[in-house]
Amino acid sequence: MTVLYVDPASSALVHAAAAAILYLHIGAGSVGLLSGAAAMVVRKGSRLHRRAGQVFVVAMLLMSAIGAAVAPFLPTPERASVVAGLLTFYLVLSSWTAVKRQPGQIGSFDYALLLSSLSLTLAGAYFFWLAGQNPRGMLDGQPAAAFVMFMLIGSLAAVGDLRLILKRGVTGATRLARHLWRMTVALFIAANSLFLGQQQVFPKGLRQSGLLNVPALLILLLLVFWLGHVAWGAHQRKRAQRLQGA
Repeated sequence: MTVLYVDPASSALVHAAAAAILYLHIGAGSVGLLSGAAAMVVRKGSRLHRRAGQVFVVAMLLMSAIGAAVAPFLPTPERASVVAGLLTFYLVLSSWTAVKRQPGQIGSFDYALLLSSLSLTLAGAYFFWLAGQNPRGMLDGQPAAAFVMFMLIGSLAAVGDLRLILKRGVTGATRLARHLWRMTVALFIAANSLFLGQQQVFPKGLRQSGLLNVPALLILLLLVFWLGHVAWGAHQRKRAQRLQGA
């Protein structure tokens, strides 16, 4: 497992602080994955869903902030981890504000979100270009395709942020979908970071079985299911309104 580099000559306090940061990152990530999974499968709007969501937000913000801050100081700096951490932090924060703010409202914070999503998209594009300059198509040990994912997610998020600003806020199914996809994609990034990015911590047999791909696949399937559920509910409500008005 990749750890924060500390000079062997450093004091015991520095070594203890580095270890604490590592364990806090791992612990927050584990809690985030478990609470996120719970929030995905329990009934939406229930007390358990709200509690799991609150734990998820705190844990994921902490995990992603530590990951983004520490990645440049690893023995081999990982720029992909910086972008992944910042993108996850942004997705969780924007997902949380989507349901906490009153429907149809915007503020200066929403302009900051748009600036963040655009910046992350540009960062992904720049690192993709740097990877393309490498004969192996790699940057810090990561393939160029990894940065394509950041570009796609960042672009989609930026479009949503711009739409929110132009419409002066979002309501109904659009608001729920904004919350849902951002939270789920953040969970997807965290799951990939563990099960695919840290495969060395799992038994060899498990790595060779292909089962480490299952968590990310399940998260994507749940995302499709819940987005479809939200869209179908919106369709049914509109249909009922048309029938009442007829």
